Amino acid sequence: MRRAKPYHHGNLREALLEAAIRLIAEVGPTAFTLREVARRAGVSHNAPYRHFHDRDDLMAAVAAQGFGELTRAMIEAAAGKSDALERLKCAGLGYVTFALRRPQHFTVMFDAPVLKRKHPDSAAGEEAFATLLNFVKDCQEAGRLPSGDLREMALLAWTMVHGIAKLAITGRLPFRSRSEVLRFGEFVIDQSLPTGR
Repeated sequence: MRRAKPYHHGNLREALLEAAIRLIAEVGPTAFTLREVARRAGVSHNAPYRHFHDRDDLMAAVAAQGFGELTRAMIEAAAGKSDALERLKCAGLGYVTFALRRPQHFTVMFDAPVLKRKHPDSAAGEEAFATLLNFVKDCQEAGRLPSGDLREMALLAWTMVHGIAKLAITGRLPFRSRSEVLRFGEFVIDQSLPTGR
């Protein structure tokens, strides 16, 4: 009789997340199974259920990981800038930089089917949007963006950088390097954001 393979992962959850991200890079966010994730992580096909209820649960965890990193990327990119509009602009470029660095996370965050049920990890996405809202609010309060509907202005800023990020990671922009994409991002932001003064 064959003996069971000993369990070697010190951190099963992280190993499964990493395996999922690698698999998403190959097959996209909709064409993978928990069984294949387990195989690639080198664990039994039942092991993922120790941490994830189902495939959607694993996808939500990948998305939450991405949203957490996105929030940090925006905050770090804006750090040290004294002008509110410059902070917003840098946060937007931080958004694009994150997408270029983590295209698999970005794909899961925005291209995977929306979960039918509210997931505990969805708070990470709400925190990312709240971070953007705060940057926009600071601009409005400093007179650097027009007053008006805060949410609409934040959605304007978001759709602008999201479009650049999405086009860049899918190879739809005519630029070969990250620096060219970011230069184009700066151009779009400078041309598109209405200023308050």
